[in-house]
Formats: sequence, structure tokens, C-alpha cells
Amino acid sequence: MPAASTNNPELHGSAFLKTARGEPAAHAPVWFMRQAGRSLPEYLKLREGVTMLDSCMRPELVVEITMQPVRRYGVDAAIFFSDIVLPLKAVGVDLDIVPGVGPVVAHPVETIADVEAIPDLSPDHVPFITEAVQGLVGELGSTPLIGFAGAPFTVASYLVEGGPSKEHAKTKAMMFGAPEVWDALMRKISGLAAAYLEVQVEAGASAVQLFDSWAGAVTREDYRTHVMPWSAHVLERIGATGVPRIHFGVGTGEILDLMGEAGADVVGVDWRVPLEAGIERVGGRVVQGNLDPTLVFAPTEVMLQRAAEILDAGRAAPGHIFNLGHGVIPSTDPDQLARLTHFVQEHSQR
Repeated sequence: MPAASTNNPELHGSAFLKTARGEPAAHAPVWFMRQAGRSLPEYLKLREGVTMLDSCMRPELVVEITMQPVRRYGVDAAIFFSDIVLPLKAVGVDLDIVPGVGPVVAHPVETIADVEAIPDLSPDHVPFITEAVQGLVGELGSTPLIGFAGAPFTVASYLVEGGPSKEHAKTKAMMFGAPEVWDALMRKISGLAAAYLEVQVEAGASAVQLFDSWAGAVTREDYRTHVMPWSAHVLERIGATGVPRIHFGVGTGEILDLMGEAGADVVGVDWRVPLEAGIERVGGRVVQGNLDPTLVFAPTEVMLQRAAEILDAGRAAPGHIFNLGHGVIPSTDPDQLARLTHFVQEHSQR
């Protein structure tokens, strides 16, 4: 399954895809995690009276929400508007995204039988994803679309805990105390994630990001033993499509090298790790990041000075995709992101 971008020379030669492949580009590409929605007034208006999961399953809304930041900011890539629990919802898991809380699972996973009750995902479960991606590719033209999925550990944590958790106590209890259930669950979720990303790539996504929100909650050795093999399984399957693979996690400074070894072409570095240190840790891979998301609330000149420092540090890597060190904060001023986008593109011109 060749990447769709190879059929479009202008798309294939975009700054984002060239950089993700480790090739020289005209400027450092820039996009923002959670750029689709969150802070945009046009997004909030569109979402009035529509639940999060419903908005992710209506192709016309997905297309419009994904396009909004591309139109407003002129970013170098679009990120597919979705949620990490959507594949679970699509195969019939009883869950909802509760405003102010996050994903809440009605019947948390505890046993092998609970795992076996979760169906595998096929394209027939998510026809709305195929329709949305195809619609987006038609509108985006030479702007790449990044597909998106939650990594096995993070999705497993929601399933085991029943919702968001700071301690991940039940998750770790299963990992250490019921390894056969843990392995079965991670095998199931890695299959769901890979299939979900394959649907997006088949429909025309030019790259993918595997998002591991909670991977920083485990030790380095536990990550290597209990988490990394399952992320590697997802990334290996997607590697067969030929699209660049971005691997990002929060609080993952101690495991950046392992996240790269799991099969990433690009490793996202959160704002806690100086980018120069992140570049050294990932060992010859392209990096993504990593402006502190709160700096958009600082005076513009302070924000841009920090961005310039990150861009200068990024020159030491085989390639640098500029991004925030995590997602856009909902109260962010969109005009600040516009200023940041234009600055990055101009300051990094080669």
C-alpha cells in the first residue's frame, strides 16, 4: 500500500514530509498538536450542541474542524480531528467523553474475558473515517494530513482505570500482577490502533502520529518490557505503508531513545526536555517540538525569542518539525498561534 503522497509531487515535496523523511526542506515545518479545535471560536460555534464523539463520527464536521487551523494559520500540516478512544467506541465499547473529565468507560477491563469481548477493528467499523480522510485530502491539496491514534499503553489505562488517572494504580497492578491479562489487552489495543491508522493511510493520510499521553508514568525498564513491544507492533505495521511515523508522549524524557527504537521516524519531545538534549537522546532521528504551550500567553516578543532558540537548537538534528511540547491549551489566543506560525516559517528559511 504505497503512500498517497507519492502520487502528488507537490504534496510529496512539502516541507513537512521532506523533513519527516530526514530530507532538507525550505523551512522548518510547523503544526500544533490539538490545533484542530480547542481555542478556535469557529470550532466552538460548530460544536454547539454536538458531543465530542459525535463530532468525530460526522465526516462533514471532521473535515471542517481539521481544515479550520490550516486556513487560519497556514500551518504546514493538518492533524486529523479525532480522539484516542474513538476506535473503542467504533467497535462497541460502552464509553463516553464526559466534559471536564475525559473518557469514561462503563465497564472497566479486569479479566481475559473482558479483553476477548472487545472486537477487532475493521474498515467496516469506521466508514466515516474513510469518508472524512478522503474529503480532507481533496481539500488540503499540497498540505499533508497526519493520521492519529492513541498508543496501546494510554488507551489501556483508560480501559483499566475506567477513566483518566493520575496514579495509574489499577493499570500497573494489572501489568505486574496479571501479566497474561495485560499482554492480551495490549495485543488487542495494538491491533485496534494499527488497523485504525491503516484505514486513515489507505484513505490518503500522508503521515501518522502515535500519541502516548501516559507513557511517562512508567519506569524505563517497565516501559521497555511491558509497553514498548506493543507500540513497536503498531509502528511496524504502519511502516509497511511507507508513511512517516511520529511517536509522541508526555513526560517521556527518560525513554525518548526507546520511543525512537520502537520504530519512529520522528520522535516528539515535550517541553520539559531541552531540545538539544532530546536530539542527543533520540540518536540521529528527526525531532518534533517543543515550545512550552503556556508561552503563547507570554508577551509576543518573549514567545518568539523562545521559538527562535528552539529553531536554532533544532538545526543539530537530521530534521526538525516545530511544534508545541504538548497540545494547544483551550484558552490560547488564536492570533498568537498565527504569529508563531509565520515567525517559524520565516525565521527558519534556508
